[in-house]
Amino acid sequence: MGLALTRTAATYPVQARPSRPGVARDYGELASKLVILTLFSSMSVRLATDAAETGHVTGILLLVSEALVVALTLVRRTAGTVDRTWRARFLTIVATFGPPLVRPTSASLAPETVTIIIASFGLMIVVLGKLSLGRSFGLTPANRGVVSTGLYKFVRHPIYLGYLITHLGFFMADPTGWNAAVILIADSALILRALMEERVLSADAEYQSYCRRVGWHLVPGVF
Repeated sequence: MGLALTRTAATYPVQARPSRPGVARDYGELASKLVILTLFSSMSVRLATDAAETGHVTGILLLVSEALVVALTLVRRTAGTVDRTWRARFLTIVATFGPPLVRPTSASLAPETVTIIIASFGLMIVVLGKLSLGRSFGLTPANRGVVSTGLYKFVRHPIYLGYLITHLGFFMADPTGWNAAVILIADSALILRALMEERVLSADAEYQSYCRRVGWHLVPGVF
């Protein structure tokens, strides 16, 4: 169900502070980008090899979705306020570095046409959401500016919704215990991170106004 942001912020205080320039932060930013590039490269090799050997393309759609994460991470703007608590860092690591650990398999829960449709729908939502967000995209819960256009008129986290749908399509195409565990853990962290992002943004009067207009976190009419 929808959740009033002001109530959430009052109930769960945020340990956030304005980000400050410095060598340590620059090294941390560089390290996170290198790790993301390394994991993405590894996933690219696995999924591309599987597609070449089996002809299955559902994994390639997941690859495209994750490629957008890499691209926007490299060009994102500096945040005004960042949540640097250990919980925010942990959820960011799990949600970001989890999906690249999935592995292709020969099994499937549905015809590939079905999995492609599901994954493509999720990818379309991700692309449209990221086009709306632009350089305001980020990984750690932070305030990089309030965006209320495009898909953000309907839900507060359309990109995360697209991730969930794309991951569902991939799992249906590659249903293993390992993939189930990776996706379940990563997506749970993704949802919790979304709520933490709202808590960081709750100090922004513009975002409070936005939340009064858009009451749903991920799925209209559900959550």
